[in-house]
Amino acid sequence: MFKNLIVHRIAPDWQCDLTQLEAALARTPFVECGATQERATGWVPPRGEAHGALAESVGGQWMLRFMAEAKVLPGSVVARRVNEKLARIEQETGRKPGKKEKRELKNEAVLDLLPMAFTKQGAMWVWIDPAARTLALDTGSQARADEVATLLTEALPGFALSLLHTQTSPQAAMAHWLATQEPPAGFTVDRECELKAADEAKAVVRYARHPLDIEEVQAHIAAGKLPTKLALTWDDRVSFMLTEGLQIKKLAFLDTVFEDRAADDGGFDTDVAIATGEIARLLPDLLEALGGEAQPGMATACAAAPPSAPGSATDPAIAPVDNDPDSPPF
Repeated sequence: MFKNLIVHRIAPDWQCDLTQLEAALARTPFVECGATQERATGWVPPRGEAHGALAESVGGQWMLRFMAEAKVLPGSVVARRVNEKLARIEQETGRKPGKKEKRELKNEAVLDLLPMAFTKQGAMWVWIDPAARTLALDTGSQARADEVATLLTEALPGFALSLLHTQTSPQAAMAHWLATQEPPAGFTVDRECELKAADEAKAVVRYARHPLDIEEVQAHIAAGKLPTKLALTWDDRVSFMLTEGLQIKKLAFLDTVFEDRAADDGGFDTDVAIATGEIARLLPDLLEALGGEAQPGMATACAAAPPSAPGSATDPAIAPVDNDPDSPPF
């Protein structure tokens, strides 16, 4: 169910029940893009049932589903239409349009093409744990997480959010674990990481499917390279990639999680119960491994001094609308 997680802490004075949440979400349901609309967002039923509830509760965990749709307009297509308009004007008037007119022609070209454009959709799981007062968003993009967090903050009175912060920065902790080859209790270091130099060169070293308990990794850290990503496994149940920004990526539940699950035991409720149950246990252990959660205003230990390792279409007026047609629409 979840592949990535960005977790926020919900302000302690927020009070809301499922009925109020449902009413708030119902004010902005997802509606597909109109003919000349570039992008549309809104809420859809998490169970995937037409006209179903927009907020579902499974074992006290609230699940939402955010949907976004965008029109696909490759920059080359827009640029070709703009160039056709420019050529027509030059032929009819004998003059070359200026930058302002080119921008206007680009807007015209986009409006011309939008009704014929393909659309792409993407959805995001949104999990609210009322008891733990956390909001978890299934995305690896901070910008997309901020968009959904802002929508919820605007829709729900008193719904104030702050990103989780820890007393030890993830980067400092990961550097220590790799340098000492001593992961925190309950965790194991897996076979993937990324190290980046802090100097102007910004040199990057990546390991994939490679053991990390080697002197070479320790030497990189001793030379000043700091981890930006590190693959970990928690309790032999959940594997994930921890980032320097305290994001959880490549989340995967291991076979031990499903050992007690009957062959016919599936569906939305079971998936939610398993995913939220495992992550709700993982998060406190991860925060503890990072020195505990930092309160607002508390200084965080940074990674400025890593521990020593043992043993030593060029015109802006017709710039592309979408440089990456395969990227998600939100």
